[in-house]
Amino acid sequence: MVRKAFLCGFDNSTGENFEHRREWVDSRILELATIFAIDICAYAVMSNHLHVVLKVDADKAKQWSDKEVLIQWHKGFKGTLLTHKYLKEEDLNQFELQTVNECITEYRKRLIDISWFMRSLSEPIARMANKEDKCTGRFWEGRFKSRALLDEAAVLACMAYVDLNPVRAKMATTPETSDYTSIQRRINSAMKGEQPRELSPFVGNERLNMPNGLMFSVKDYIVLVEDTGRIIREDKRGAISSSSQDILNRLNIPADNWLKITTEFGALFKGAVGALPALTEYCEHLERKRRQGAANCQRWLCA
Repeated sequence: MVRKAFLCGFDNSTGENFEHRREWVDSRILELATIFAIDICAYAVMSNHLHVVLKVDADKAKQWSDKEVLIQWHKGFKGTLLTHKYLKEEDLNQFELQTVNECITEYRKRLIDISWFMRSLSEPIARMANKEDKCTGRFWEGRFKSRALLDEAAVLACMAYVDLNPVRAKMATTPETSDYTSIQRRINSAMKGEQPRELSPFVGNERLNMPNGLMFSVKDYIVLVEDTGRIIREDKRGAISSSSQDILNRLNIPADNWLKITTEFGALFKGAVGALPALTEYCEHLERKRRQGAANCQRWLCA
C-alpha cells in the first residue's frame, strides 16, 4: 500500500493524475526479473497497491559463476571498487580477493532473497514519487506481506487472483484490457505466438526432463483466467469452458471453490497455502507444531 489512496492512479480529491507511476512500478518489476534469480509468475499494479507472485530459482543462483554473480549484481547495484576491479581482471592482493569473495557470497544470497527483491522494487519508486511530490518521508504504507505457495494448485490459484484484480475492482472489463498486469502481457504475446521473456513461462504438462516453468499451456491458462473473469463480471456461475474445467479437474479444485479462491484469496489464506501434505511438510521443515490455515487449505483446495 502507498501512503495515500490513488497515489498511483487518479486522485478524485485533487483532480491530479498519477497513472504514470503505475508504469514506473510495472517497468521496475520487469527490470528486476533480469537481475535476480527470482521469476515473475504474475503481477498487477493497482491504484494504491500491487500484487506479485514470485518463484525463487535457487538452483540458477548456485550455478552462476562468481563472475556471473557480480555481473548480475552490477546490473542493478553499484557494487564496490574491488568487485569492479575483479571483473576487469585487474590484479588484487590476497586480502582484496578475500573481500571480493565475501561480497560474492553475500550477493548470491541477496539475489534469491524476496525481501531484497521487494526492497529493490519499492525504494526507487519511493524516491521518484517523493521527488515528484517535492516531499520526503515514507511513500509505502508498510512492509510487504507474503505467503508461501506450496504446490501447483496454490500457485495457479494465486496467479489468477492477482491477474483478475483489475476486473474485480472494476478497473477493467476483461483481462486483456487490464493495464499493468502480467495477464495483459501474456495475452499480447500469445497473439503473436510467443510468451513474454520477462515472465516465468508455461511449459506444458508434467513430464520427464521438464524445463523450469509453470505447468499447463499458456493458452489453457489464459482461457481459464478469461472464463473466471467473465463469471466474476457477469455473475454467470456456469460460464466455464471444457478446457478450463479440465484444468480444475487436474488441480483437484471444484469450480465453485475456484471462484471463491480467485475472488477472496487474500481473505481466505493468512499463512502458507497448499494441500495438506505439502502444508505439513512445510511446517515440519520450519519446525512449526501448528499448521496455520490448515482448515481453509483443506476446505478450498481439495475436492
